[in-house]
Amino acid sequence: MFTPARQRGSEILDDPAQDPALALRSLRDVALANRFFGGRRAVLAEVQRVLRHGSAALGSPRAVTLLDIGTGLGDIPRAAQRRAARGHYAMTTIGIELVPALARAAGASCTHTLAADAMALPFPDGSIDIVTCSQVLHHFDGPDADRLLQECTRVARTAVIVGDLRRSWLAVAGLWAASFLLAFHPVSRHDGIVSILRGFTRDELRAIVERATACPVRARRAPGFRVVAVWSPRPRTNVPT
Repeated sequence: MFTPARQRGSEILDDPAQDPALALRSLRDVALANRFFGGRRAVLAEVQRVLRHGSAALGSPRAVTLLDIGTGLGDIPRAAQRRAARGHYAMTTIGIELVPALARAAGASCTHTLAADAMALPFPDGSIDIVTCSQVLHHFDGPDADRLLQECTRVARTAVIVGDLRRSWLAVAGLWAASFLLAFHPVSRHDGIVSILRGFTRDELRAIVERATACPVRARRAPGFRVVAVWSPRPRTNVPT
């Protein structure tokens, strides 16, 4: 009743040729929504879970790398780094954006940022401890969604964490009302509603990840109409040359 059929829609800022100033303005609204509506919290809870395993899961118990795909203004890497420091972990964060101007804007929040295509990440296999991807997957369908998830899995050493929006008419109504209270830009309001209608149920997200990666996946709902999927890459075997 409260879960509409998944829609594609068209987000204004899906066009990489859009004015970077407008994109930055909208990303500030996304960061605000992440803070108040649970997007950041949902991903950080899973990062914390990985860190809690310490040396049992990570290659080095006190030095950790985190790659955030579609990092926006870098609010998730910044918060993850602070949380890691409280547990005496030295976390190096890398933020990825497709548009160079947006990658530069995240520079103050990440250890490193670069402009790169998430469909062809410029990192070796298994070179990053934790890969996070928040509110990005709903922009893709079919083979493109599969490719994104496969690239996340390829470069991850320990865990991949994908957070996204849980599709619901209640979430649409909540965002529409809150966007006025928080003074969102009209583009942010439009794209936010389209994003929710592009979102996933928990079972849909699990099925998409399992299809793309063939990895066992743990998927859960999170507060704020969020859904999170977490998995570890399958052990890699060295093939003799």
